[in-house]
Amino acid sequence: MTTALAASLHLLGCASGNAADAPPLRLDASSWVVAALRGSALVTGQTVTLRFEQGRVTGSDGCNRYSAAYRQDSPAGLSIDPSTHISTQMACPPPVEQIASSYRLALAQTRNVRLDAGRLVLLDGNGQNLATLEAQATGLAGSQWQVTAVNNGRQAVVSVAPGSELRLRFGADGAVSGSAGCNSFSGSYQTHGASVTFGPVATTRRMCNTPAGVMEQEGQFLKALQSATAWRREGDRLELRTATGALALSLQALEEGR
Repeated sequence: MTTALAASLHLLGCASGNAADAPPLRLDASSWVVAALRGSALVTGQTVTLRFEQGRVTGSDGCNRYSAAYRQDSPAGLSIDPSTHISTQMACPPPVEQIASSYRLALAQTRNVRLDAGRLVLLDGNGQNLATLEAQATGLAGSQWQVTAVNNGRQAVVSVAPGSELRLRFGADGAVSGSAGCNSFSGSYQTHGASVTFGPVATTRRMCNTPAGVMEQEGQFLKALQSATAWRREGDRLELRTATGALALSLQALEEGR
């Protein structure tokens, strides 16, 4: 658990005592992933997220990205203004859209929050549980990822070629390593808040013929990695973006031991 996340949980936990005496929950800069949603079962592979930052909530409803203003009017009070809700408009399969719709409704109905065994619980005006969320890891150190899409340097983000696998591992010592599809690579990285900088990368010298285009993809991947200056982690997804905001790499978390 990162220092920032531990601090957020500690501050939230301080509100679990006498509500009349407790300070307002400090939700700002905390990130969460929905673990349970009232009346709905999450679809496998669907990640629903919630981040509090500078008076707004942002995240993914599992289908589209969203943003809305929030207000804390009592120590454990929380309201999210539906009139300020904005989102992307991507179409999703009915089961995914149903969860997204249920989650948006839960946000609109939220009136209070509480911390329960390290989880954040959203409550309606009657104190009924609307959603339960788990704290989101907020750093890169110690995480490992599989690349799902690469910026090819021609103003397009393309899926990884079938039959190839690109991986990244962020070490706690500032080292980054993995597979570029054919060759292994290693280098260094530094983060400062949401910014990331990658140092020079060294690779092995193999040549691969299959799958078709794997060596071209490898070059595109390494260039995309070096172009990244910002990162955003939500649930089991990670985005690395360039200084202009363009998507450099899209990645999905790998389980430990893989």
